[in-house]
Amino acid sequence: MFKPIRAVVAAALFTVATYGLAAEMRGDHPDTYVVKRGDTLWDIAGRFLQKPWLWPEIWQANPQIANPHLIYPGDVISLAYLNRVAVDPGPREEAPINAIPLAEIEPFLKNLRVVDSFEELPYVVGLEEDRLRGADGQVAYVKGVESAPAGTRYAIVRPTAEYTTLDPERCCEIGNRRPRDLDFRGRGIAGVETMWNHALPPGGGDFLGFELMQHTVGTITRGPSGQSDVSTLLIDEPGREVRVGDRLIPVEPQPYDLQFIPHPPAQQMAYGQAKVLAVADSVISGGPRDVVALSVGRLDGVDNGTVFSSWRVGSLTPDRVMVGADRSEDTVGRGSEVRLPDEFAGHIMVFRTFDRVSYGLVMDGIRPVQVGQELKHPDAES
Repeated sequence: MFKPIRAVVAAALFTVATYGLAAEMRGDHPDTYVVKRGDTLWDIAGRFLQKPWLWPEIWQANPQIANPHLIYPGDVISLAYLNRVAVDPGPREEAPINAIPLAEIEPFLKNLRVVDSFEELPYVVGLEEDRLRGADGQVAYVKGVESAPAGTRYAIVRPTAEYTTLDPERCCEIGNRRPRDLDFRGRGIAGVETMWNHALPPGGGDFLGFELMQHTVGTITRGPSGQSDVSTLLIDEPGREVRVGDRLIPVEPQPYDLQFIPHPPAQQMAYGQAKVLAVADSVISGGPRDVVALSVGRLDGVDNGTVFSSWRVGSLTPDRVMVGADRSEDTVGRGSEVRLPDEFAGHIMVFRTFDRVSYGLVMDGIRPVQVGQELKHPDAES
């Protein structure tokens, strides 16, 4: 399907793409580049284009490349936009490169999702021998799937966090409370495992969604029978432990994309609408190849491949010349303060979207991407 489309439009695209590529190309670029192990399309574009998120420009200027996700180590890519150099095929002994390193985002593709509610989902009511924890090879007893036939597979999930919009007036300093970690009822609890180790500022606003973490997978072996009111689920994959109260969702064969074409947001976001909500495995900041949660999703026109630039919001600071250098900040009124410019931090590409929340990967940057930063068009200048 992909190749015939390319054949029809290749000639038209080439004329447009060569001039577009010429405008974006760095002045010291070579005529060709040999793809190396460990490259990503974003990395290659970062070496030769002014805007690395525009790597499809390189693809369009090489119309003999049928699929940009099937470029292999050893391939030669033409960067001579006026006099093209044919792409030489590589040895095809290694896996093709992708826009982003999938290994970095695999846990977030497979194990996390954001939903509006979870109370209506089926749940675990007990474990074999009245255990407190269940694991691979053991049995869980579940309620709410009485009509499911034997052989039906379910992912066992647990709510881990509740997302809300951020209050810009109170965001985002180290030392604020941790994210609202949840138990199986959706109530706040301390000391549970979470994929997000960050400081979530107080004063959250509108509800955005509950995050569910997949712990393992099981198969229905029988429904209610005899004196039993519940179905039996065999836990048949390694994973995290199962507890009473964990929820069940049907297993999806392929719920996420594996290939991404970067592009700007489909619509302009109001200032303050799109924010960095959380940084995985960190406190409040991250860098290239770190995963972040964003406060916008499908309902905001965000889809996989959407690229944002992340900006540190300019500080509101007293005008010391006007109010005097000896005045403390607490005694300075708003009329005597000035707003400093926002400061660019890095680019983020969305790789999974939900209704109001998205997951993105930090692709590049000149300073840390932090919780509370503003998300803008990738070409924004301020």
